[in-house]
Amino acid sequence: MRIYIIAGEASGDLHAANFVKELKLLDPTVELRGWGGDLMEQAGVTVVKHYSELAFMGFIEVVKNLRTIFKNLKACEEDIKAFKPDAVFMVDYPGFNLRIAKKISARAGTDGRPLNVKIFYYISPQVWAWKQSRVHQIKQLVDKMFVILPFEKPFYKKFDYDVEFVGHPLLDAIEQFKQTKQEDFRLKNNLDDRKIIALLPGSRKQEILVKLPLMLSVVDQFPGYQFVVAAAPSLPLSFYDQFKIPQKVSVVSGQTYGLLSSAFAALVTSGTATLETALFNVPEVVCYKGNAVSYQIAKRLVKVPYISLVNLIAGKEVVKELIQAELNTANIAAELKKITQNEANRARLLDEYAQLRQSLGGSGASKNVANAVFKSLQHLS
Repeated sequence: MRIYIIAGEASGDLHAANFVKELKLLDPTVELRGWGGDLMEQAGVTVVKHYSELAFMGFIEVVKNLRTIFKNLKACEEDIKAFKPDAVFMVDYPGFNLRIAKKISARAGTDGRPLNVKIFYYISPQVWAWKQSRVHQIKQLVDKMFVILPFEKPFYKKFDYDVEFVGHPLLDAIEQFKQTKQEDFRLKNNLDDRKIIALLPGSRKQEILVKLPLMLSVVDQFPGYQFVVAAAPSLPLSFYDQFKIPQKVSVVSGQTYGLLSSAFAALVTSGTATLETALFNVPEVVCYKGNAVSYQIAKRLVKVPYISLVNLIAGKEVVKELIQAELNTANIAAELKKITQNEANRARLLDEYAQLRQSLGGSGASKNVANAVFKSLQHLS
């Protein structure tokens, strides 16, 4: 069994790695190659391109890097054809993955013979938010879609497309972290006993450049707390030198879960991190500020009322979202005080988090996906 895996971001690398671990329990001889990150490589995938070279955020940044993007698409397509996999396993990252799906749908290898490759897609593109017309393309190109949000299965059903809800892989990842014996986070990072406020400014350079300075701007207003920045593992720590981070603020890399397991509150950029923070029971404020042109374009296209996964899954405002002009020092400080100093508000958030966790189903997403893929391909083992 030969499988090519494509994960273009840190979260995709994590979920792909956990999928690989489960798949190897079913077929220890499976051959794995792909685009991803360190976690996939550690799990046994031959990674030919690291996701840190792929991240372009927003309409303007994408346009500026079109030549690089097309070059990457061509390189990936050729590598898949040369590898001749039995299946391509795509994780999120729709702008890239759906283009690759279209390119390999001709099913021809470098020798001109049909690839006969199945296409599996794990973690659906957010077609429910915008570009719903992409569902028709997905139906045509993807043999099986595995979805992780409870409302996605009924959404796809409206288009007569049967997808499989497998649960959310973050439940697996967090459970796995909690079961692993961890070095004391405070001791490891020379932190004292004061309550920790975590700053999660994102994993892409563009978003960190905008959001981290704003997050740091409130530090002096919370003298009784200690602030810790979660640095993106895909970026060198030297990248953060330009922010002139105060000496009293700590920076850790590759320890986001350790940080969240110890945090009292958090400022979090939009994306998967908002859900991770909630699943660690950490009250949070969601921060988003992007390129003005990109935001105005997205605002006119997006069909959902919230930007955070927490609120989208709940179907209401559970956590405060500060977006664009609302993301400023005064508002960040005010909202942070509400979740650090208002016990009633903290209790409400924790109750909402419990309901959120229940709606996501139990753990086992990685195992469920691995079982489905193995069952589909087991005749090749």
